[in-house]
This record gives sequence, C-alpha cells and structure tokens, in this order.
Amino acid sequence: MERPVGKGPGPEADPADQLPEAAAKQDPSLAEPPPQPPGAAGEALAVLSSFGRRLLVLVPVYLAGALGLSVGFVLFGLALYLGWRRVRGEKERSLRAARRLLDNEERLTAQTLYLSHRELPAWVNFPDVEKVEWLNKIVAQAWPFLGQYMEKLLAETVAPAVRASNTHLQTFTFTRVELGEKPLRILGVKVHTGQNKQQILLDLNVSYVGDVQIDVEVKKYFCKAGVKGMQLHGILRVILEPLMGDLPIVGAVSMFFIRRPTLDINWTGMTNLLDIPGLSSLSDTMIMDSIAAFLVLPNRLLVPLVPDLQDVAQLRSPLPRGIVRIHLLAARALSSKDTYVPGLIKGKSDPYAIVRVGTQVFCSRVINEDLNPQWGETYEVMVHEVPGQEVEVEVFDKDPDKDDFLGRLKLDLGKVLEAQVLDNWFPLQGGQGQVHLRLEWLSLLPDVDKLEQVLQWNRGISSRPEPPSAAILVVYLDRAQDLPLKKGNKEPNPMVQLSVQDVTRESKAVYNTNSPVWEEAFRFFLQDPKSQELDVQVKDDSRALTLGALTLPLAHLLTAPDLTLDQWFQLASSGPTSRLYMKLVLRILYLDTSDLHFPPTTPSSPGLLDTASESNQMGSSVDIPPRPSHCTPDSHFGTENVLRIHVLEAQDLIAKDRFLGGLVKGKSDPYVKLRLAGKSFRSRVVREELNPRWNEVFEVIVTAIPGQELEVDVFDKDLDKDDFLGRCKVSLTRVLGSGFIDEWLPLEDVPSGRLHLRLERLTPRPTATELEEVLQVNSLIQTQKSAELAAALLSVYLERAEDLPLRKGTKPPSPYASLTVGDASYKTKTCPQTSAPIWDESFSFLIRKPHIESLELQVRGEGTSSLGSVSLQLSDLLVADQLCLDRWFPLSNGQGQVLLRAQLGILVSQHSGVEAHSHSPSPLSEEAEPWGVLPLVTSSAPELRQRLPHSESPSEIPAGPLGQVKLTVWYYSEERKLVSIVHSCRGLRQSSRDPPDPYVSLLLLPDKNRGSKRKTSQKKRTLNPEFSERFEWELPLDEALRRKLDVSVKSNISFMSRDRELLGKVQLNLSEMDLSQGAAQWYDLKEDKDRNNS
Repeated sequence: MERPVGKGPGPEADPADQLPEAAAKQDPSLAEPPPQPPGAAGEALAVLSSFGRRLLVLVPVYLAGALGLSVGFVLFGLALYLGWRRVRGEKERSLRAARRLLDNEERLTAQTLYLSHRELPAWVNFPDVEKVEWLNKIVAQAWPFLGQYMEKLLAETVAPAVRASNTHLQTFTFTRVELGEKPLRILGVKVHTGQNKQQILLDLNVSYVGDVQIDVEVKKYFCKAGVKGMQLHGILRVILEPLMGDLPIVGAVSMFFIRRPTLDINWTGMTNLLDIPGLSSLSDTMIMDSIAAFLVLPNRLLVPLVPDLQDVAQLRSPLPRGIVRIHLLAARALSSKDTYVPGLIKGKSDPYAIVRVGTQVFCSRVINEDLNPQWGETYEVMVHEVPGQEVEVEVFDKDPDKDDFLGRLKLDLGKVLEAQVLDNWFPLQGGQGQVHLRLEWLSLLPDVDKLEQVLQWNRGISSRPEPPSAAILVVYLDRAQDLPLKKGNKEPNPMVQLSVQDVTRESKAVYNTNSPVWEEAFRFFLQDPKSQELDVQVKDDSRALTLGALTLPLAHLLTAPDLTLDQWFQLASSGPTSRLYMKLVLRILYLDTSDLHFPPTTPSSPGLLDTASESNQMGSSVDIPPRPSHCTPDSHFGTENVLRIHVLEAQDLIAKDRFLGGLVKGKSDPYVKLRLAGKSFRSRVVREELNPRWNEVFEVIVTAIPGQELEVDVFDKDLDKDDFLGRCKVSLTRVLGSGFIDEWLPLEDVPSGRLHLRLERLTPRPTATELEEVLQVNSLIQTQKSAELAAALLSVYLERAEDLPLRKGTKPPSPYASLTVGDASYKTKTCPQTSAPIWDESFSFLIRKPHIESLELQVRGEGTSSLGSVSLQLSDLLVADQLCLDRWFPLSNGQGQVLLRAQLGILVSQHSGVEAHSHSPSPLSEEAEPWGVLPLVTSSAPELRQRLPHSESPSEIPAGPLGQVKLTVWYYSEERKLVSIVHSCRGLRQSSRDPPDPYVSLLLLPDKNRGSKRKTSQKKRTLNPEFSERFEWELPLDEALRRKLDVSVKSNISFMSRDRELLGKVQLNLSEMDLSQGAAQWYDLKEDKDRNNS
C-alpha cells in the first residue's frame, strides 16, 4: 500500500528511529518527560557564563594596549575571526542541507516536481540508474560495527605507528572515534553491459554526509585536533574481473573515482585554523590530491579475491583503452569581457582555453583582443575508461587580476570512440559562442608493421606545442634486488626516476630496504621509438646518492614478442647482483582511416609532387599545383633566442672530502652541470675550494615553449663517484620575460651553499651593421676557460627538393638531407621512394665567425651515395636583404635543386658591460683608436664602455719602417687580471726573398720566466697577419702598475733552425697607461738596441 507524500516517516527513515516514536504514541508513559525550567542557580550560572565570554572578547584589545601594539593587529585578528566564522557557518549550513536532502530525498523530490508517486504514469521508470535501497539498509545496519572496527584499527594500528614515527608524538592518541549515525549512502547504481564479457562494470553514485567525529590529542603539548562532520560526493566505478568458473567467480575487485570527488570537512580543535579563508580551500585541495593519487584515474585500488592471481600488474594498472588526439582549433562569437574607461567603452576579450580529461590538464596560449580566436593547438590524452571519462573545455578571458569565465563544454569520450573522428563546432554552456574541436581516437596496436605508416602520417601533421606521438610506452615498475647500501652499511630508501627524452617520472620511496617493492606504472608518449631511449635511475630518496642506472634503447621492444619485455634488468654503476624487474609494453598509436575522407593534398603533404607528375604523364586533366618560388615555414620559424649562461662563482659549499678514513675533514673539488632544452654543459673542476670561481660562459638555443627550466647541479669531483653539493632551477619563461637575470641562487637539498649566475636572452637582429661591434665585444668579454662566443644565429628552413637523380636510372631514391655548420650537424627525416621529397623541417646553428663559416648541405639517398650538395657561404647572407636568402639552390651534381630559407640574426648583448658609441675617427699613432674606452669592471655591476672601430685600411695610417702591431691592454678588476688582446700587425719588414712567418711574443717584465711569457700562433708568409688572440695574467692592480709589457714580433728563420728573427718590438710601461681605458691602439715597432735575434 502506498503512503501519501509528506505523512509519516519516509521509506528511507531509520527503523531504529521509528520504534521509539511508535511506542511513545501507544504508551504515553514511555514518552520522555518535558524539560523542566531552569532554577535560580542555573540562571545565575548562565548569566555569569555569558558575561565571561564577553570579557574574553576584550582580552586581545587589552593585550594589544598593554604591549603597545598597533590597533591594526586587533583589526587583523578580528578579520580572521569573522572570516573563520563565515567559512565555518557555510560548512555547517552545507552539512545540514545535505543531511536534510538525504533524509527526505523522496519528499523533497516530489515537492520539487509538484508530483507524488500517485501522479506519475505507470509506464515511467528509470532503467539507466537504479536505486538500491536494500544495499543502503545493509550498510546502515552494519555501520555501527564498522565504527567499532575503525576505532580498533586507529587505536591499535595507526596510533602506535604515529607515535613511533617521531619522538615529539610519543603521547599521540585518539581520544574519540565515532562514525556517527549517518551512514554512507549509494544514491544509484548503473550497470554497463555489453562492454566486456570477462568483467562486470558498475558505477556507484556515492554520497556521504556524515556526523563523524574523530578527535586526537598530543598530551605532551596540550594539543587537540579533530574532524566533526564531512561531505564526500562522487562516482565510484567498481570493476569485477576476471570472471572465473570456480568460486568465488570473481578474481579481483578494482575501485576508483572516474573524476575527482567533491570534499568538505568541518574541523575542530587546533585544526579549526584550517577553516580560515584561504587555508580552508588549501587544506581540502591537499586532501583531495592525496585521494586522487590513490583512488582517481589512472590510479585504482585493487583487492584480489583469490591467491596467485595472474596479471596482477595488468589489473592494477591496465593499458589505456585508447588515446584521444584533441585539436583545439578555434572559437567564434565569444562574449566581450574587457571594458575601458571604467565600463564606458566596451572592448573585446583575450581568450584562452583549458582542456581537461581527468587529471590531464592543458592550457592554450592567449589570443589578445579577439572574439574569434584561432588556436590551432593539439593535445594527446590517455583514456582509461569508456564510457565514463569526459573531455572538458573551459574558455576564459585573460585579465591581470582574475580571469573572466566565457563558457565550458563537456563531451563523453565514448562518442569519440564510436565516431573515430569527431570534427564539429560545439556550443559553450554558461556563456555564448562555440568552440571548434577535432577529436581523433587512436587505437593501441601491438603491430610493428604499422609504425612506418604512422611515422609517415605524423610527418604531414602540423602540431604544436608538441609533435604528434607515434606510440606509447607503459612501464610496470615491480621491484629491485640487492641494491647497494649507503655509507655506514645503512639500508637505503630507494626511489626510481624514469626518463624518456625530456619527460621524467618518479616512483614513491620505499624506506629502509635494499630490495624494495614499488608495483607502480608509468606511461610515456613516444615520437619515434626507433631512436628514443628509456633512462632509469635508482636513487636514494635524497636524490644525492645513485644506487644504480639503466639505459634501454626502445628499439629493442620493436623486435620483442607482442612488443613486450617482462624480465630482470641488470643495473649499471651498482652492486654485482643488483637488478631491477620491470615489464615494458609498447603500443603503436593507429588512427583507422578506412572510413575517413581526407582533405585535398597541399604542398606540405609528402609525396605531392610525385603524384602530380605521375598524373600528368598519364594524361590526367588534374592541374599540377604551381611550383612555389619561396618557402612557407610556420609562424614559429626564426623565433628562437639564445640564452647566454655565465657561471660566475659559488659560496659556502659543503665539504665532502675526508682523509684518514673520515677523521680529517677536507674541502671539495666542485664543478657545475647545466641542463636546458636537451643540451647539457659542464664547467671545469676547481680543486680544494668551498668558494670556487669558474667564470665560464655557455650558450644554448631556446624556444618560448612553457615549462622549460634551467637545471643546475653542483658536484664534488671524486675518484670513484662524485658527491652531490646542491641544485637550483631557473624558469626559462622568467629569463625570456625579463631579458637579464644576475642573482645569487640558494642551492637546494643541501644545508648550505649558493651559486652566482648571470643569464641573458640574446634576440637575433636582422642587420649586419652591428656585426663588427659584436665580434669585438665578444673578444673583450670572452673568458679564458669558455668556448668562443656566438656572434649570430643561423636559422635554416629546408622545405623540399625536386628532380633528384633516380637509382639505377629507374627507381626513385629515399632521400634525406644533412646540414652542417662547423661542428654542428643535423639530419632530416627520410622520405621513402621519391625524387621530389618534402621535408618541412627547420634547424638552428650558433655562428661565431659569420665572415668565414659556411652552411654545407648534403642530399643523400638511403643506401646510396650522395645525390648532390649545396655550399652556402654565410658572407652571402651578410649582404642580403634582411640577412635572408629564400630561393631554389641548384645541387652541385647538376641535377636537382632544393628550396630553402636561410636567415641570419646578429646577437647583440645589452648586458655584457660593453656599449657601442658612434664618433668620428681620430689620428692614430701612439693615440688610442676610436673604439677603445673600457673603464674598470666591478663585481657588483659591470660598467665597461667600449667604443668600437670603424673599418679602415692599412693605407689610411702611415706605418713606421718596421711596421705596427695592434694591441688592447686593460685591467679586468672583477677577475683581478691583466688582459692583452693581440689583434694584428701591418706593414712588417721583409728582409729576405720570401715573406716572414710572424708571431707575437709577450713578456711581463721584470719577470723573464716561462710563467709570465705568452705567445700567439704563427701565421704563414704574410706582412699583415691577423691574430685576434687574448692573453691574461692574474695579479693585483697595484702590482700590474709596476710592470712593463714587452711585445716582440718574430719570425722563424728556417725549418731546421731554432733561431728567431726579430721583426720589431715595443715596450709598454703600464704605470704610464690608463688601464681602465681598454684602448685598441697601433704601436710602431722599433729595433732592439741590445740584440737583433732572440
């Protein structure tokens, strides 16, 4: 019989609550007596209590006055208290509302719909999600006993573990553990059928609005804290698999939340502070992160129900169902949020999008002032559960303070699985406008034959910010054995770092064991598994001690059965029996294109010219696309910068060296390792120094891809294994934004130490007018221990080739190109069987001497010899418009040509301490040349001023009878060094039939030993040699002023003789020179009065 709505207890009412009520109606004597009014003593106590509470409010005011504090402290405390009261009140109201909803769900739902059960048609049902009141009744009946179990677990297991973890917590105890009277409720269950016959898949809509109360106390510190009331709502997926023919029928139960559940906690005691505004959301977020790391996809809880279950790792961390490639293309008709002149003038918006699938989150770039933005970005996400997982796109307007919400959309990824490719405009909810998405479902195949097809397809895809992936790698990290012990035979706390290219994952740390068990899974996207490697580092949890290492080329997986390796791996740099057990699974990402229609082929698609030419020969009426005359690179070409990294010094490093078995403490032999943009550099070792000075400069080409960091590690050089001295990181975005950073950076993970770095962004300039200045500035700031500094950046875009020679006269080659400048070399992809390959690849080179370097391009066929080459002198770029050449270049063999763009950018330093000045030339002899004024450099802020020379020919200034030598002499106060640069000589004397082989010898008098002698290289058969060589002497300024610099120009007399011919010399009295004026001067050479040969 149906019960009228709103009368009597609801069907979900607790029977235990109904029994006393019914009994009271039948027998009034059983009803509770009405409360008695309080007596006079009670009223007096209440008045005193109220008066005492009001006095307590005045205590902070009294204390602030007594201590002489500002009234601002009182106001600040009052604001915190009011904020706490507001947050606490909101939580209590939320808990009351949720309890009211759960207790009277049926009545409130009927009131909302204005329908009772009698008014619903008989045919109305809800087969998708079913109510399971029988299960809720079972949970309610068992809830008190679950509370008893929790109390016993916390008191007997958790509390002793907490007390043993820290000496300050030895008096930790649980004073109260009550799960309350409100049990966990399951609002609905959805059973997914037809997905997999080997599993049962359930979605439980879980809601817990409980009056749980757990109090803890640390008696030693009179500290009390706890929880009183909690809300948790989410969709819990339960998978019963594998199904078996024996009892218990189900082999294991897996549980996880598909999306992050919502959580709200009401704190008590000291943890009341967590209800302060700001801390409240922070504490809830931290707890949710802990839950997500344990129970939110891709993490899951596995409970085996049978012993010796097979493939436990596969059940705990199964392979993804597939990969969805999300193309965030554009949006249109977005709402305008920006206003000017406080709301009077309406502007546009600066939209960006956040794409979220589970815990995978991506953020697009910001498009300024556009209501119809074009993003053109691609992201790849792993999909573990379909149906269930959704892609969510939120669009915001970027603002300096708080970003405005423009709308969102949600799409079930099950629809992408059904369609394979979904390309559509989707309306935004909560705002106006639409977003254009293209979603592609990539299947995971254990078929290595598909790899080449996928790689070829990916080469034709323009993807940013990351190139498209061809495969995924799943690493099941199981356990290790016999890892080496730490110093003092202590058990290590091992953890594992796994890296593929620039992506690094870390396992948890397992404490106090050398045979750890991790049982974790890690997943990596791979662009080309044939050339990539998996790097495994087993370390102590401090990251300073390496317990073992392993490098595995992923090409080994391509020949393994089912693209899987499941075995022990021997560790290098570890113990003789140290090994690691892993299961590696490789899967190819394949897009089934059998039912898809592709867009017309464009010049960027591989094989276009071959197809067009064949169609033309067969008499096709299809028009051949016109041959492009210029390259069409993407918008990112030529946008690279150069980061100049100046590693100056460190201070207060920790001492690692020990002598006499550790009895005597030494120092350290520090050096620095730097990593950025896939490049690594290493400084020299400074022996026995805790405050080392390196003064070395490194350069690396960087792009503005977000998330990059300069990683700097400091080590102590040892004979066996280098000791860790600290690390620091600098965000590349910060450097590129500011342009220059000069800071002392504290070293992390060590007790003390800091590192002095100067970082400068060099932006290439398309003008050659400053090149000579840059070359001369580089020669002045060049440090003796560093490589030659770059003067320019060469960017090369190689688009295509045409008319390449055929193999054996009939078969087209499989061409690739190699590009070389100096010691740097790059190789393009290989285009299979075509005489008109399309590469569409860009490369960058650091150029140190643009006048003499060249770009060498070789086109080769796979398995064949050279198909042709191009040699481009960079001096040709210096005279080109905008320092750029963009055209077809014929190959050297006379057959074939390549289309490329080469552009040069001059790297002008704005913070090197060298500033160029324009001026008119002045007469030269013993006077300073126009480019040389170099004040002293201080350690705090370099203030070099450098006037750079105009070009001049030797005929402009008359030389003496023996010729002239060009020198720069100045004192570098920051390094405490005397510096001399020998630039060149001109008009030297020719005393025999053949020109001399000159070199310059420098001697710092009065010392005549080898320690003060310097010598340039020797130039062959010339009267006007160019040297451009730099020499340094380390000595104080006052001592330098007491010295003389003896400069001699000499030549070898003959090959068999050790005698040298003196061509001329000059002696500079440094006390008579202004060493702060780094003047480049021509000095007349004179005869040696004492001797003619040396």
